[in-house]
Amino acid sequence: MKTKLFRGTGVALVTPFKEDGSVDERSLRELVEFQIENGIDAILPAGTTGESATLSHPEHQQVMELVLAQTNHRVPVIVGAGSNSTREAISLTIHAKAIGADGVLSVAPYYNKPTQEGFFRHYASIAEAVDIPIVVYNVPGRTGANITAETTLRMAEEIPNVVAIKEASGNIPQMMEILRNAPENFAVYSGDDQFAYVVVTLGGDGIISVVANEVPRLFSDMIRFCLLGDLENARRLHYKLLPLMNANFIESNPIPVKAALAMMGMIEEVYRLPLVPPNESTREKLRKLLSELELIPVPVQNGPMKKRQD
Repeated sequence: MKTKLFRGTGVALVTPFKEDGSVDERSLRELVEFQIENGIDAILPAGTTGESATLSHPEHQQVMELVLAQTNHRVPVIVGAGSNSTREAISLTIHAKAIGADGVLSVAPYYNKPTQEGFFRHYASIAEAVDIPIVVYNVPGRTGANITAETTLRMAEEIPNVVAIKEASGNIPQMMEILRNAPENFAVYSGDDQFAYVVVTLGGDGIISVVANEVPRLFSDMIRFCLLGDLENARRLHYKLLPLMNANFIESNPIPVKAALAMMGMIEEVYRLPLVPPNESTREKLRKLLSELELIPVPVQNGPMKKRQD
């Protein structure tokens, strides 16, 4: 029987690096604590926002293991374990199972653009090889191919340990088709922060979020209000946070969110090529939004920074 790994807000955690390019373990541990202290419902390391595409296999395992150890069973940890090679995805999933992950986030095979039958067999093969809950990650804007609602529903019905989907297609009718027809215990998570309010009010179970890196308390509260049916408070927070949600994608994720976290003093601003630092106009937008949310000091024109007094 399928079991929902979480309801609410899961954070797609960034991977902080040191100036020498290595994984910054101290900052990563502090990010985990920041998330848990501020009410996050699940942590998802080593995904797209965690720059998984540039992590070596040993680094991928390092990040998985460190987050699991620091979390210490306080919230579910669902680790990134996807690949465009089914054999490689199985290998990463075996490791996730061995180290005690609560589940895996498995991105749709990218670049090779499978058919719908290819998608189904990819996930069926992973599920057959490893008995661990699998969250399918559909993000055609990055992978080049869409997992249809029909294929998602087929997996939900026929593959016992495919327990959820992170739906980042941006296709609301497709999401509604899944929500309308999915088995009761199959979870549907928004994969786009700006659509979370809509997806949850339509019957979804929550969000796997980028903006929760910066505002875990506010964003988690927004989703909880949605789940409780308090749409007035949920809508208020949605619109309060919407400019930051959008700013996080002015340039490729996770460039803006890592710049924002650096401004907040939480990480060093280090990326791995081919990602590069944001341009100055993006920085200025982020500074303005972060100061409005009281996450950084308020900039004073032609003078030093000062803290908000209100």
